[in-house]
Amino acid sequence: MAVPGFTLGAFTLLLHISSVANFPNGKVAKSCLGMIPKHGHTPQSDPVHHISVSQMTFRPGDQIKVTLSGPSFKGFLLEARDAENLSGPPVGSFTLIDSQLSQLLTCEDIQGSAVSHTNPSKKTEIKVYWNAPSSAPNHVKFLATVVEKYKIYWVKIPGPIISQPNVLPLTTPEATIAPLPTLSPVSHLTKSGHDDAYVCILEDQTVYIQPSHLTGRTHPVMDSRASLQDIAWRLADGVMQCSFRRNITLPGVKNRFDLNASYYIFLADGKADNGRIHKHSEQPLITLEKYNVTGYPKNIGGSHSLLILKVHGALMFVAWMTTASVGVLIARFFKPVWSKALFGYAAWFQVHRMLMLTTAALTFIAFLLPFTYRRGWNWDAGFHPYLGCIVMILAVLQLLLAAFRPPLHDPRRQMFNWTHWSMGTAARIIAVATMFLGMDLPGLNLPGPWKTYAMIGFVAWHVGTEIVLEIHAYRLSRKDEILDDDRIQILQSFTAAEAEGYAFKKAVLAIYVCGNLTFLTMFLSAINLL
Repeated sequence: MAVPGFTLGAFTLLLHISSVANFPNGKVAKSCLGMIPKHGHTPQSDPVHHISVSQMTFRPGDQIKVTLSGPSFKGFLLEARDAENLSGPPVGSFTLIDSQLSQLLTCEDIQGSAVSHTNPSKKTEIKVYWNAPSSAPNHVKFLATVVEKYKIYWVKIPGPIISQPNVLPLTTPEATIAPLPTLSPVSHLTKSGHDDAYVCILEDQTVYIQPSHLTGRTHPVMDSRASLQDIAWRLADGVMQCSFRRNITLPGVKNRFDLNASYYIFLADGKADNGRIHKHSEQPLITLEKYNVTGYPKNIGGSHSLLILKVHGALMFVAWMTTASVGVLIARFFKPVWSKALFGYAAWFQVHRMLMLTTAALTFIAFLLPFTYRRGWNWDAGFHPYLGCIVMILAVLQLLLAAFRPPLHDPRRQMFNWTHWSMGTAARIIAVATMFLGMDLPGLNLPGPWKTYAMIGFVAWHVGTEIVLEIHAYRLSRKDEILDDDRIQILQSFTAAEAEGYAFKKAVLAIYVCGNLTFLTMFLSAINLL
């Protein structure tokens, strides 16, 4: 019995990005299959190096001299493959001519089936012998990956095709898609891994459908297509569609799931070129519940963003857009407005302290969530986690500093005030920068340029409010100076002016809070938490 065709099936598809690695000693056996250096950059498209052979025909047991030459380069990887199946394993073995420049590698359990460099010194020519095996295919093609320097390299430079005598000419189109490695993982989902995946790859207006699997949380490893039936694909209006059928159970076939069970479905899309899969363009779409792929079609919903990451973003928005911002305005402009005692301290201080403690608590909880989800550090989130750590440190230092605040008339009080203000201002600026960077990460999946304009609007709203209150405070201070200079001691007039100033501040604060909550609601709604 076969499963009806379905795009990408009912399995996890994660495109990963691997950690950048450098191997000046040439120990690159892990790159044998895809022949792609783990440098994290796009390979060059026009080869400038050349592969030549001593003869164009061979018999099993023959030894063919192979030369790789061109402009100076530091590293290389040379292999021979079945010209009718370039996605397959290396063919035959090599014998070294100069062991100072080249070394043998064991690929696909075939000893000496590839050759690489021994050191990063510059070289212009490498010569080796290729030994034709007894089970050699009819046609053999040589491929080379050449590294000029870390960011400049060429992948699978095509070499000549040599053939056995009296065989039919090579007519099968050469496969341009090899098992495609990716770079380090973008995201780790709790209790995920060991997944059955199917990849649809568009290359030169042809779609390749490739079964693969994930061992633990590694990138997809390509498998044989023998388990798939009725493979079909279509390209129309920039949309790629692919479908296939496979048996519900595949006894004896590794890495394929039994479809009698239910599974979460992950769907991801991204870019592929030059025989390489790049990072997916956004967080994979993950179904909200397990789904039986052999059942009737139905809409089971899904999300590009996990709840734990949504909560992380929401808590940071609440902390640094609302509680911290309002708390700062209270401390800066409302000391004379709310100077009456509340539980032993001035009311403004109690409100300020409550808001800032809330900010620190929300920041701490939000700070822990990504580490809980990732089970470690996220190396693919750019500067966002680094700035987040700085914000967390500054928030803790602010609490410790406030706990040891000197008395009002203590000589150290002025130093405390400046330090407290400077550290708090730095924390707020870095927090806004961190939110800007975090909004571009796939974990929140916020829409297009809207999020940037909304955050810029919030910053302008807050800065504008501070400017209005600063101007108002300056005008009140000037009025006080005039009253003092003229020796006017009319208490009633002064009290009326003071009351008018306090009423204005309260009105500005009320308007600010309403606008602030509007921005906050916009962001919380965008990440689907409201």
